[in-house]
Amino acid sequence: MDMAHVIWLTGLSGAGKTTLANALRGKLQSQRVPSIVLDGDALRTGINSDLGFSAENRAENVRRVAEIAKLMASNGHVAIVALISPLEAHRQLARSIVGEASFLEVHVATSVHECEKRDVKGLYKRARLGQIEGFTGLSAPYEVPLALDCVIDTALESVQQSADRLYAFLVSRVSTESKSWDYALRTSLANSAIAATSAGSANTVKT
Repeated sequence: MDMAHVIWLTGLSGAGKTTLANALRGKLQSQRVPSIVLDGDALRTGINSDLGFSAENRAENVRRVAEIAKLMASNGHVAIVALISPLEAHRQLARSIVGEASFLEVHVATSVHECEKRDVKGLYKRARLGQIEGFTGLSAPYEVPLALDCVIDTALESVQQSADRLYAFLVSRVSTESKSWDYALRTSLANSAIAATSAGSANTVKT
């Protein structure tokens, strides 16, 4: 069964995207499924270090990550993306780059109240003090996904429970796609056989 997909985790800062991504990767590794985590913060210090937080730069950030994720999936990996990606237009851009069939959008729907209570990096505190402008969820919008495939709230279940549920969802999705492909293939072969038989009958009559 080909598991290669892009799992796009979107949600507020502190929602638990990276933690969930790493837990899911661990689950996939235990099943010997090739996978990689593309973390927004890590990419911001590397390949996307030249980008700021303007609307244009945010869109470019998403575009680059989507292209990398698509490349990994095309080489047989499950690419797990942990990226705030706050705007619907940006997530639709990612979906269009990766391709509908391989893209799973997961909203890590932890509330801003819970994220601020965690505030592991101290970002919410700094944003409240006016030290960070355009902070998603406070002074900049986060658009709740419209075309999502799955919703997870890390405040309502353990990380492992979330990872197990997401893994089960991926397996279900892949299994459904495999059955659809198998049915389409069998139908195509049957139609070809019918066409060949009809052509043979026609030739026999002419002879």
